[in-house]
Amino acid sequence: MDLDRAAAICGLGAATAVGQGAWSSAAAVRAGVAGFIHHPFMVDSEGEPMKVAACGWLADQPDTVMRMADNLCASIAEAMEPLRETNGLVGLAAPLLLVALPAERIPFDDSLVARIRRHLSAAFPRGFAHMEMLRSGHAGGLVALETALAMVRTQQRQPVIIAGSDCWLDPDTLEWLEETSQLHGAGERNNAWGFIPGEAAGAALLLSSAAARAVGIAPLSYLVATGLGKEDKLIRSGEVCLGKGLSRAFGSVLEAWPGEQVTDVYCDMNGEPYRADEYGFTVTRTRQRFRAASDFIAPADCWGDVGAASGPLAVVLATIAQLKMYSRGPLGLVWGSSDGGERAAALLRAASNC
Repeated sequence: MDLDRAAAICGLGAATAVGQGAWSSAAAVRAGVAGFIHHPFMVDSEGEPMKVAACGWLADQPDTVMRMADNLCASIAEAMEPLRETNGLVGLAAPLLLVALPAERIPFDDSLVARIRRHLSAAFPRGFAHMEMLRSGHAGGLVALETALAMVRTQQRQPVIIAGSDCWLDPDTLEWLEETSQLHGAGERNNAWGFIPGEAAGAALLLSSAAARAVGIAPLSYLVATGLGKEDKLIRSGEVCLGKGLSRAFGSVLEAWPGEQVTDVYCDMNGEPYRADEYGFTVTRTRQRFRAASDFIAPADCWGDVGAASGPLAVVLATIAQLKMYSRGPLGLVWGSSDGGERAAALLRAASNC
């Protein structure tokens, strides 16, 4: 394997409804622990409390953006720990930060990015070489991986942090979800095939293999390929999606890593039939590259739908499974599907097999 073309994943961070850290969150998902609660005051059209996945330590914070920012800062700080422990911040360039955020929706307007930036600047006064915000929802963190891999390949001493944060728990958002038949439940305006709204953040630190060696950080896994696609048959459009956009993302990533079968799949499927159908059509086209494409991990059944945090958190799960050797094999594929049509996939190779 050509490690010079790969990016070493050297740090992980997470804040989810099932764990206040990457390792506890991964352990909870592996055990099948669900972090669902009844919303304290929001009820559905049947008068029943809405079911959500909330981070308990944020119970006293009513501001949705501040909840997102607090989770985001905690996950980034956790992912950066290896740099602090090895004094790598001295030997390398200042990190580049790529953050996935929700696409425009109720109540997030144009002020979201500015508020998140201010919070990050206050939490990390040493700053970053550059902060870029991607407002593309579920797939945003994996889209950021494409940029991160290119950056690590061309600028060997440039650390890159990819992160994502989201929160569906704003009352206006929950009402909108119910009105648009996205909210999981059995009420008149609910949908048995809808999703449980969650909140979370995730982050990963990427270095070149040379930089990791130079500062004495042991890679947890390797990002070896990324792929992007664009779907024009969007969810809730009434059109039939045959998975062409996701197939392009899968095709690109699998073509970049020929010959080896994918052993593990991590995704942002959340119970909506659209997403399941999209994946089904996609793996029908690429089934020869999967050991068992139907054996996927969809952690929304533990921490709810986490929107823009989905990609970084999938990286967390895949990496920890490989590192702790409970994955089915050495090659994991993570993928995400945004409501706006963005599709992204990435391949992670276990460090123990490199």
